[in-house]
Amino acid sequence: MAAELRSGKANNGEDAGRAGLSYVRAAKSLSSTLPDLLVEARRVAATVAAGWHGRRQAGPGETFWQFRPFSAGESITRIDWRRSARDDHLYVREREWESAHTVWLWPDLSPSMEFRSRLATVSKRDRAVVVTLALADLLARAGERVGLPGILKPTPSRQAAERAADAVVQLAEKRALPDPTPIRRFSDVVLIGDFLDPLETIEANAARIAGSGARGHLVQVMDPAEETFPFAGRTEFRDPETGERIVAGRAETWSEAYRERLAVHRDGLRALAARLGWTFMLHHTDRSAAEPLLALHARLGAGGGANIRAGGSLPTMEVAS
Repeated sequence: MAAELRSGKANNGEDAGRAGLSYVRAAKSLSSTLPDLLVEARRVAATVAAGWHGRRQAGPGETFWQFRPFSAGESITRIDWRRSARDDHLYVREREWESAHTVWLWPDLSPSMEFRSRLATVSKRDRAVVVTLALADLLARAGERVGLPGILKPTPSRQAAERAADAVVQLAEKRALPDPTPIRRFSDVVLIGDFLDPLETIEANAARIAGSGARGHLVQVMDPAEETFPFAGRTEFRDPETGERIVAGRAETWSEAYRERLAVHRDGLRALAARLGWTFMLHHTDRSAAEPLLALHARLGAGGGANIRAGGSLPTMEVAS
C-alpha cells in the first residue's frame, strides 16, 4: 500500500471538494445510525455487565476521608470528636477524595473510520461508537464520572451513554484525537480509533495527555482487510480524508510491503504506550464488541481507581471494485 495516501494532500480542487463532501456524508450517516448504535451499545453493555463487578463500592460524589493525629497549635474545630472518642487520642479529619474517578472517552470519527470491507459486518466508526457508548454505560453503573474531552463534561449520571451519544452526533469536527486541555491528573483516557495518522502526530497528542497526569489506553480498531490486504489485480484505492486516488495494476504485489509497514507502525504504537505507562490493545471489526470492553475492564480496574499502573503515516483505504 502507498503510505503517501495519508501523508499527501489532495492534488486538485476536485479531490478537495470530494473530501469535503465526505465529511458531510459522514455526519449525516452517523446522525441516522446513532439510535441503532446506542441500542447495540446497551445490548453489549448488558452482556458484559453480568461479569462486571463494580470497580468501586462508593457511589458518585461521595467524599472519602483520612484521619491523622491532632497537632498542638491547630484549631480544635478541626478535631473529629466521633473518631477521637474511639480511643485516647485526638484525630483530625482530612478530605482525601471528593469525587468519583473520571474516565474520558474518545471515539475517532474521522473519515478513515468509515471503512468497511466485505470481511466485516460493521465499519470501524460504528464499532468505535458502540464500544464508547457501552463503556460509558458500564462506567456510569459503577459510579464513575464519564466525559468526552471538549464536548461533554464529566458526569456521574446513569444516563452517561445517552449524553455521550448526543455529544458525539453534535461534534462538528470529526477529529481522530481529542483536545487534551480539560483532562486532569488521576483520570483515565480511553482513545478508540485506527491510529493510522503519522506516529509523531499521535505521540504529540499522547504526550500532552500524559503531561496532565492522566493515564491512557489505546484501542486500535481495524478492519480485517486492513490486516491481510486481500486485494489482487487492478485495484483503485482512495484516501477518504484527502480524496487522493492511486491505482495498483497488480495489487497483490503490494501486499508484503504493506503488511511490513503496518507492523512497524503498530510496533511504534506499542512502544509509545509502554513508554508512557499506558496500555494498548488491537480489535478487529469481525470480532465481538464485548471483547474490547472486557479487556478495558481489566485494564481500568488494575490496581484500583486512578492510581493504576500497567504495563510516517499509514494508508487508509476505500476500494473501488
